[in-house]
Amino acid sequence: RMLTRTPSVVAQVFLLLSIVLVIAIAVIQINQQRILSPGLKYGIVFDAGSSRTTVYVYEWPAEKENDTGVVSQTFKCNVKGPGISSYESNPGALAKPFDDCLNKVKERIPVHLHKNTSVYLGATAGMRLLRLQNETAANEVLASIQNYFRAQPFEFRGAQIITGPEEGVYGWITANYLMGNFLERNLWRTWVHPYRKETMGALDLGGASTQISFIPEDSEENFNSTLQVKLYGYNYNVYTHSFQCYGRDEAEKRLLALLLQKSNSSSNVFNPCYPRNYNTALTMKYFSGSLCTQSLRPANYYPNQLVNFHGTGDPGLCQEMVSLLFNSTACRGREDCLFDGIHQPKVKGNFVAFSGFYYTINALNLSGHFSLADFNSSMWVFCSQSWTQLQFMLPKFEELYARSYCFSANFIYYLLVHGYNFDAETWPHILFQKEVGNSSIAWSLGYMLSLTNMIPAEGKLIQLPLKPSLFVGLLVFLTATALLCLLFLVYLCMVSRNQKNISRVEHVFIPE
Repeated sequence: RMLTRTPSVVAQVFLLLSIVLVIAIAVIQINQQRILSPGLKYGIVFDAGSSRTTVYVYEWPAEKENDTGVVSQTFKCNVKGPGISSYESNPGALAKPFDDCLNKVKERIPVHLHKNTSVYLGATAGMRLLRLQNETAANEVLASIQNYFRAQPFEFRGAQIITGPEEGVYGWITANYLMGNFLERNLWRTWVHPYRKETMGALDLGGASTQISFIPEDSEENFNSTLQVKLYGYNYNVYTHSFQCYGRDEAEKRLLALLLQKSNSSSNVFNPCYPRNYNTALTMKYFSGSLCTQSLRPANYYPNQLVNFHGTGDPGLCQEMVSLLFNSTACRGREDCLFDGIHQPKVKGNFVAFSGFYYTINALNLSGHFSLADFNSSMWVFCSQSWTQLQFMLPKFEELYARSYCFSANFIYYLLVHGYNFDAETWPHILFQKEVGNSSIAWSLGYMLSLTNMIPAEGKLIQLPLKPSLFVGLLVFLTATALLCLLFLVYLCMVSRNQKNISRVEHVFIPE
C-alpha cells in the first residue's frame, strides 16, 4: 500500500504543478507583453512653384489612422534662386540650388531611414505655363530633376506637374487638416473624427495661378468642378477651380503690359500701382515674354528693350486698371458665373486665405479676421505713400515685393469681391493666415496626406516576456507532463480497484 500511495501523491503533485505553471505562463505572456510602435516614417515634398521652390519634411507614425497618416511638418527650407521653370535654357544648373536644402534634410532624417524615405516633387503653375509654351523645355527640366534625385540616398517617387484642381484640393486638405477639421484628440488622447464640425474653404494665391476650393451647398449640382476626397474614412465633395494667369506675379505682368499698351510712349510708362517717386527699368521680355501676356504683346516687340516705369501712387486709378485684368464679358450676365466664363457656386462658410494673400495682408499691417472696410482703408493709406515713406512702413523691406504690394492689395480686393463674390457680410469669415503651429498652410501637406493613403501601415510590434518558441515548448512540455500524470493516476486507480475486487473474491472462498 505504501508503494502505491507514494507514486500517487507524486503524480498528483506533478499534475497540480503542471496545471498551475501552464496557467501562470499563459497569464504572464498575455499580461506582460509590450506593444512597441514601429516608429516614424518620413516624406519629403519639393513644392516647385513659379517663383521659388520650397522643401518640406513631414513625419508620421508608421501605424496609421483609418489608412491616412497623422502627418506633421518637421522642417522647411527655401531653395535659393527662382522657380524651376526659369531653368528652361539651362536645366543642368538646377542641381546646385537643391544641394543646400537637401544636405540639411539629410541631417534631419535618421541615416538608416534614408533609403525608405520617399521624395516627391510637385511643380505648379509656372511649369504648367512652360509646358504649354515649350513642352520640350519642360520635359528637359523634369528629366534634369529625375537625374539629380537618382544620385540621392532617398527613394525618389518622381517629379510631376500637378494640375490646377489638384493644387486647389491639396491646399483645401492642408487647411482643414491643420485646423483640426478631420481629426481631433478626445479625453482619452485618441484620434477621433470631430462631431458635426464644418470644413473651411481654401483660398490660395501663387505666382502664376490662384485657387478657390470649398464644399458648396449643393455639390451634386456642380459635379464637373467637384472632386471627391477620402480622408480618415470620410468622403468629401469639394468644388475647386484654378485660374491660370491670375497668380500675383503673372497678373502684375499683365498689368504692366496693359499700361504699356495704353501709354503714348514705348519707353516711359506711368504706373498708378507703383509707389509715388518710384522708378524702375524693366525689359519687355520680363513682362511681355510670358504666355499670359501674349495677347497684350506690342507689334514692335523687342525682348531686350528697356521700358521705364514711373510710380504715381494713385489708388483709385490703380483699382480701375486692375479691374481690366478680369474678363467679365465671357459670363454674359449669368449669376453663377463671376469671371473668365467659369461657373462657381455661391461661397459658403468660413475660409482661410494663405500664401500670397497672407503676405500682402501682412504688409498692410493686418492679420486674421477683419472687416472689408478696414481692408479698404488700409489699402488706400498704403497706396498713397511715397517710395521713401514706404521704406519706413514695412518691417521687412525688399524692393521687388515692396513696389508691388499696392497692386497685390488691389488685385486681392477685386479677385475676392468682384471675382469670388465676397461682400461686407462674408469678408469677415475669411481668415488670413500663414501657418498653424509649426506647419505652413500650403498644398504640399495635403499632397503628402493624400500620398500616405498609398503607403501601407506597419503593424504594431508586440514584445513578449518569453520567446514564442520557448513559450510553446514549455506549454507542450507541461501539458504532456500533466497528461502523463493524469494517465498514471488513472492507471493507479484501476490497479487499486482490481486489487480490492481480488481480495473480496478470496475472502468469499476461504473455508471457515
